[in-house]
Amino acid sequence: KNKNDEFYTQISDIERECNHYIAHFKGKTVFCNCDDPYTSDFFKYFAIYYNLFGLKRLIATSYDPSPIAGTQLPFDEIAGMKGSDKKAYVFDAAEMPDNLEDTKLMMQTVKEVVRPLQGNGDFRSPECVDLLKQADIVVTNPPFSLFREYVAQLIEHDKKFLIIGNKNAITYKEVFSLIRNNRLWVGCTPMSADLLFDVPAVYAQELLANKKEGSAYKLVKGVVKGRSQSVWFTNLDHKRRHEDLLLYKTYTPAEFPRYDNYDAIEVSKVMEIPEDYDGVMGVPVTFLDKYNPEQFEILGNEYDVDIAKGRTYISGKRIYSRIFIKKRALCYKG
Repeated sequence: KNKNDEFYTQISDIERECNHYIAHFKGKTVFCNCDDPYTSDFFKYFAIYYNLFGLKRLIATSYDPSPIAGTQLPFDEIAGMKGSDKKAYVFDAAEMPDNLEDTKLMMQTVKEVVRPLQGNGDFRSPECVDLLKQADIVVTNPPFSLFREYVAQLIEHDKKFLIIGNKNAITYKEVFSLIRNNRLWVGCTPMSADLLFDVPAVYAQELLANKKEGSAYKLVKGVVKGRSQSVWFTNLDHKRRHEDLLLYKTYTPAEFPRYDNYDAIEVSKVMEIPEDYDGVMGVPVTFLDKYNPEQFEILGNEYDVDIAKGRTYISGKRIYSRIFIKKRALCYKG
C-alpha cells in the first residue's frame, strides 16, 4: 500500500500483447493471481475469449485490502458471499458463457464459481500457491514492489507466464540472470510504448496534487491515468524473438570507441550494431526488444561483469546502463 502498487492495466494494452500468444492458451488453465474479477481487465479479456481460445479453466484471485475491492458489486450480491465475508475471493470456472453479461450473472448465481478465500489473497499465501500449482500460465500485472519475489515464485514452480514489470526490473540481479540464460525475455510490445494504467481515486488525487502531468500521469478525456515505465516479461515463445536484426554498419574505431575500464566497444544505438565486428559490444537495454538468441549472446550487464562499481566510462565520461553482447558465430549478416 505504501508503494502505490495499485496500477490496473487497460484492456487495450492486454489485447495488444496477449494476442501474440493465442496458440499457447489452447487447452490451458490461466491464472490471474493479482486480479479482482469485477475490476480486472485481465480477467475480462480471458472471460471474453475463453471459448474462442479454447481455455481449459480460468482462475482469478482478488486481494484484501484493495481500495477497489467490492466497488463494482456489493459482496452480498456475489454467489456464496455475504457482506460480512472477507473481501478476498477466488473465481474458478472450467466453463464460461460467451459474453461478459452472462459471466457476471453466473458469478451472482452459481455458488461454486466464486468463493471466499481464507486469507487475504496475497500471491504468497498457501491457498494461492496451491492454485498456482494447478495453473499452466500466469497472466497479470503483479505488485512492482514485490516483483523479484513474484518472479522467483513463478520460476520455483516452473510456470509459464506473461506479466508486466517496471523497466528497472531488467537491471535486478535475479531478473537479469534469467534474461541472460534465456529463461525470461521481453514481450512483443515495444519497450518504448507508453503504458497507461487506471489508478484508485485517492491516488489519482495525489498525482494531480503532487506530480507533473506527462511524467507521472496523463489526463485522457479528463480521467487520470498513471504512467510507469513498464515492460511485458514472459517465458512464452513468440515470433519476434526469432527475427534477425538486420546489420548494415561498418565498424570504425572513431564511431565505436572502447570503454576506459572494460574491453568492449560502445554501440549507442541498437540499430547501428556493426555487422563486421565480432568482439564484445555494449548496447542500450532497449536491445532486448531486438534480441534474437540465435543471432546474439548476452554476456552480462554492468553489474555482473568485471567493471568497477557497475559503471562504464569513455574518456572519463559516464555512459548510460549497458548490456554486453556478442554475435553468435553463425549469425546472419547484411
